Amino acid sequence: MYLLQNIKNGISLKKEIIAGITSFFAISYILIVNPMILKDAGMSVEVTFFATAFSSLIGCLIMAFWGDSPITLTPGMGVNAFFTYTLVGSMHLTWQQALTVSLFSGIVYVIVAFTPLSEILSNDIPDNLKRGITVGIGLFLVELGMEKAEIIKSGGDRSLLSFGSIANMTTLVAFLGILICLFLMMKKIPGDFLIGIIITTIIAKLLGVHGSSTSSVSLNDIGKFSQSLFQFDFSSLFSAKFIIAIFSMSMILIFESMGLLQGLLEDSKKFKKAFQASSVTAVLSAGLSTSPTVAAAESASGIQSGGRSGITALVTGILFGVSVVVAPFIAMIPQAAISPVIIITGALMMKDLSSIDMRELDDWIPPFLIITLIPLTGSISTGLQFGFISYPLVKIFAKKREDINPVILTVSTLFLINLVLSAVI
Repeated sequence: MYLLQNIKNGISLKKEIIAGITSFFAISYILIVNPMILKDAGMSVEVTFFATAFSSLIGCLIMAFWGDSPITLTPGMGVNAFFTYTLVGSMHLTWQQALTVSLFSGIVYVIVAFTPLSEILSNDIPDNLKRGITVGIGLFLVELGMEKAEIIKSGGDRSLLSFGSIANMTTLVAFLGILICLFLMMKKIPGDFLIGIIITTIIAKLLGVHGSSTSSVSLNDIGKFSQSLFQFDFSSLFSAKFIIAIFSMSMILIFESMGLLQGLLEDSKKFKKAFQASSVTAVLSAGLSTSPTVAAAESASGIQSGGRSGITALVTGILFGVSVVVAPFIAMIPQAAISPVIIITGALMMKDLSSIDMRELDDWIPPFLIITLIPLTGSISTGLQFGFISYPLVKIFAKKREDINPVILTVSTLFLINLVLSAVI
């Protein structure tokens, strides 16, 4: 019934399937990268691989049947780094305690998503800040894609970043992939990104460019995963450090997801349920022993390929389920074939820059801080903090106190408190 209803509403089943496949391949690197990041928190690669796959599968199914949106839910890159390098690394929590932080942060997210708070935050947060989040994450994706393609690298003592080398086969293949994808897009060929990934992968194999990793995970390891569910540690639940950790992750989950969904969804009426679907999955992911899921920015690649409904998410979810069996084949797809899609997707998200009002300095500085700090620090939360904190300050400096509503003032104050406490503890 669900599938037939979408088709009756003018949804192209062919486009939705292509979009779902495209979204999956654009984000498939998470199956390899997320376990590698969580490994630094002391977690088992075998466990977190299955946790990543199953949390993504469940999240996409919830998004498909509840949110009816072409959004992929999967453990977020920025959130997993916060989980590993901030909660475990800097705050010295165990990974079990970090999972408990994720659980309670997800519950806070659910409370916001299923109450009027979501609409209040959505309506009263200035559009410039929302668009700044979309552009900042887009620029972050461009940087991420270029790093994966080895187009840019550390500049060492000379500069922050420098150009790679056109003699590098990975870089050369990535440039060819970008050209192929752009050609297919300009010709409006259905499944442009998916076709681009396939062609670029073939070229990569012919030129000797291989996958960036070989999966050591097999289906036989699923027993380890089943024994690692619900690994929570409530022993420090009421400590100041624990409460700060919950607040920090809650703010990241709520505002990163809100910014992503509002930037990705073409139909604003779908925001509420998509936001709710994301919140429920964030809670479930903690029980599955992985960092929280969020809406993947790479969903934009599927939307660009024609995805408009939950069918796209359904197809992506099914492929995450299948990936448990075919993990070694996913690892064969080189980053040089995936990175062009990530780069172009980021560029498409950056188009929102044209909608940001830059005429007055007090309107431009807060989104400017978000846009620059997200990619330069590699942290979505850092960009959000400084963007939101600066907003009421520059409005006061410009004598425009009427632009400061109670919601933005409260959120900005909370971000400031979080920033200070995070530096102290």
